[in-house]
Amino acid sequence: SMESSLKYINKKFPNLDTRSSTQQLGPVQKEKTEIVRALSPFYQSFVDIMEFRDHVYELLNTIDASQCYFDIHVNYNFTKSYLDLIVTYTSVILLLARIEDRKVLIGMYNCAHEMIHGSSDPSFARLGHMILEYDNPLRKLMEEFGPHTKAVSNTLLSLHFLFARRNQTADQWRKDQLLSLISNSMAMLAPANSDTTPCSPPPLTLSPFLSAAVGFLLCHGCLGSVPQCLELWRAALRGSLYLTLVRDEVLLIHKVTEEAFGAIKGYGKRVADIKECKEHVLTHSGQVHRGRRAFLRIAVQELVNILIDEPGLLGPKAVYVFMALSFCRDEVTWLCRHSEPIAKIKNPEDFIESQLAELLFLMEELRSLLRQHLSLIQRYHLQYLVRFDAQVLSDIIQVPCPLGAVAGSSWG
Repeated sequence: SMESSLKYINKKFPNLDTRSSTQQLGPVQKEKTEIVRALSPFYQSFVDIMEFRDHVYELLNTIDASQCYFDIHVNYNFTKSYLDLIVTYTSVILLLARIEDRKVLIGMYNCAHEMIHGSSDPSFARLGHMILEYDNPLRKLMEEFGPHTKAVSNTLLSLHFLFARRNQTADQWRKDQLLSLISNSMAMLAPANSDTTPCSPPPLTLSPFLSAAVGFLLCHGCLGSVPQCLELWRAALRGSLYLTLVRDEVLLIHKVTEEAFGAIKGYGKRVADIKECKEHVLTHSGQVHRGRRAFLRIAVQELVNILIDEPGLLGPKAVYVFMALSFCRDEVTWLCRHSEPIAKIKNPEDFIESQLAELLFLMEELRSLLRQHLSLIQRYHLQYLVRFDAQVLSDIIQVPCPLGAVAGSSWG
């Protein structure tokens, strides 16, 4: 039966000899054409992963050799792409290890391929070696990223201010009058400026929490030597129980990190840190996020009402809308990830939201306002670039700006 062939392939992988194993592989011989046709897409996906890994190796080494500088304040897109590369590569490898039948799929395809063509698939030898290498994916990943610790840790340290912003409680938001257009009526028409506007939209599922949790897991050598790295890592572990890899595939970050560090000699203190951070999440995170959702329902409702009455404010205050959408998305995503029953939760009601629909409705209201008044926002910012930005740039570089002649009065 085919079951005996599957057991043989799984046991002998990747050293499969189709010529001397005709008895064990007889069922594969009978169905070889159909097997190649059915398994080809899966096999090619594994080959794609192998080639992706090769490109990541090359790129990371090139980045180190070129001494690239990453700082979320200075080169946002460059830095975010670097962190996304690390997170994406790690996610792919972890997901690869979750495919229980990966050896059988690859081995059976190659056996059928060899029976038809008389030789193994050209990629099989390297692919089989890669599959064995990543039987323990985290251990292998930590070995790979060891030489890149300096670049990764320095990049992650630039995220420190993002953690400070994302970790604020609803009381702090309320004290700062977050998202309020009427807290300072004299400045209602003034443009909302920010030196870190590009850093506002990323949700919790991307930077900074996932990047820091994964980055310091792979490059853990800096945790004992750089206090700022240890502080940032602990903050990341206190943010969530689950981190999304892709779609509904999540990473139990505390469990995975504890298992990885528990196997390293001298990491008892780090394991204790992990347990303390997990306990903090179980005890406090539900209440913190519940408070944020309650605040956002009120603050975003006020924002929507004002913008419906005075859509012209979308010009100078567009960044408020993007911030509101970002914060709401963070809270909805966090709640969805933690919606399943969690053991040892002291206040399970904090993880249940009966008014989630209201928050989603308000988000859709903001999106609708943006789409409806897109031309207004575009006109405002085109004029803003000509007037305010051009004048400021001219002052900075102390060179007359061609657009300065038509600037008129500044909107700043």
